[in-house]
Amino acid sequence: MFNPPPTASYGVLQRATSENPIDLAVEQISALGYATIPSGISTKELNSFKNDFDSNRAQYIETFGLEKLSSTDELNTVRAPLTHGPESFLKIATSEKLLSLIGKLIHGQFILNQQNSIINPPKKQYNQGAWHRDLPYQHFTSSSPIAINAIFCVDDFTKDNGATFILPASHKSNKFPSSEYIDKNAIQIEANAGDYIILDCMLFHAGGFNSTSFSRRGVNHVYTIPFFKQQINLPDNIDAKNLSEDIKNLLGFRYSEPKNILDFLDSRPKM
Repeated sequence: MFNPPPTASYGVLQRATSENPIDLAVEQISALGYATIPSGISTKELNSFKNDFDSNRAQYIETFGLEKLSSTDELNTVRAPLTHGPESFLKIATSEKLLSLIGKLIHGQFILNQQNSIINPPKKQYNQGAWHRDLPYQHFTSSSPIAINAIFCVDDFTKDNGATFILPASHKSNKFPSSEYIDKNAIQIEANAGDYIILDCMLFHAGGFNSTSFSRRGVNHVYTIPFFKQQINLPDNIDAKNLSEDIKNLLGFRYSEPKNILDFLDSRPKM
């Protein structure tokens, strides 16, 4: 028998309000560091994207070589697919619903720092199966998010196929917790294909072990304040001819490092 939580309260002077699913996700991410939202993508579009994902990965392996990718532990990752893949990769990175949510979390301007296709192989260990933050090697907290992680689920994320493990609210702690704490508090996030799993980038997380016979696919996005340099320079690798100014700003066209002092001075607003 399910017992619902109480609805009454007393002694409360302030209360958060959530008027829609995006507001609720923002509230949960702020408190616990994670949430899931549906992308709104249709079944037809999702099936088409699955084909795009596989063909893009095959081309990537052909371009860079199986030996090089294996020797650098990059075989289960495709870097910056929106720079060399179908337009659908740009589309999932610029989802209006997703950007609306991120805009409520990161105050002011934010950019797409990176986009990577991630493959969780069946019955194998892989490099994302270790606890990490998506701002690795950092041990600090901030009063508001400076980086947000959005995983687009190409397949269902289930406990059997290695759905992402998280440590709720660990974005509020400087140190990585003890093994005993992890055993007691780690949870897995299950999500449907076509959903976004949203994490504060300072939340400790890890891919689970995929015990099925099929790869579990996702596309990870990291959005940051412009202060952080991109993992791969996107403006130098994207044709901007048909991009709107808003999309170019999101991809970092306004925030590339000046090559010299004159470039810096020319970038300054006129008085």
